[in-house]
Amino acid sequence: MTRTTTATPPRTRDRRRALGRAGQYLALAAYLLFLALPFLWLLSTAVKPAKELSSLRPAWIPDEPTLENFRQAFDEHPLLRAAGNSLLVAVAAAVIAVLIATPAAYVIARTRGRLATAATGWVVVSQAFPFVLLIIPLFLVLKNLRMINTLWGLVLVYVVWALPFALWMLAGYVRAVPRELEEAAAVDGAGRLRTLVSVTAPLLAPGIVVTAMFAFIIAWNEFFFALVLLKSPEKQTLPVVLTHFIGAEGAADLGPLAAAAFLATLPSLVIFALIQRRITGGALAGAVK
Repeated sequence: MTRTTTATPPRTRDRRRALGRAGQYLALAAYLLFLALPFLWLLSTAVKPAKELSSLRPAWIPDEPTLENFRQAFDEHPLLRAAGNSLLVAVAAAVIAVLIATPAAYVIARTRGRLATAATGWVVVSQAFPFVLLIIPLFLVLKNLRMINTLWGLVLVYVVWALPFALWMLAGYVRAVPRELEEAAAVDGAGRLRTLVSVTAPLLAPGIVVTAMFAFIIAWNEFFFALVLLKSPEKQTLPVVLTHFIGAEGAADLGPLAAAAFLATLPSLVIFALIQRRITGGALAGAVK
């Protein structure tokens, strides 16, 4: 007794493929909408007048949109100065972390032995410590270095905080660089340093950009260390200043707070928009023909 099998008609396969692709796009659209809802609600709150903010039936679209909340936020709190402090700290931390992590990640990725194992273990273990346990040792170290209540002391903390993640991320990009390119450079007489600068580093450009972006966002959004280490009002960063919109009894000035929080989220969105091609492009494609 023989069993006959019938092939699936091409139209049926195309229809299934189209339905599967439509389902994927639908799921992606739902996920993007889920991510965008808090941001859209924040924008809606930022342009609502006070009487609509106190309404028992809040609406997505305000009846009388206004920019008064933005004016009030800038008039009552030093947002520009705080944003400048955050920008300085975040840019410095991202640049220093990448400069340290790039050669270290190269060594970890290209070395097989106890060094690479110990470095990988340090990366994993360092991410397991809660911030509360680290703040006292960090405070004492910065106090001995006379860097308490300084922006550069905060930069040092952010560099140490972002370095394990930067090492782990860049090491993965280094492993993706074909060894044949480095071997060809060695045949041409290039040393390790020359190979790293002239051959490997250009191919790591997407990884370096993405790592710097995440280090920047980590430092830009961080609140706990900035709250503890910075005491002078003129040195406070933007996340700390945002807490000033909340009164002593926990009552929040909702409209100006939403306006300030909306402005605080814009740098991250702008950075993502500017370098999204770097993230998705992949400069390694076609490196080895």
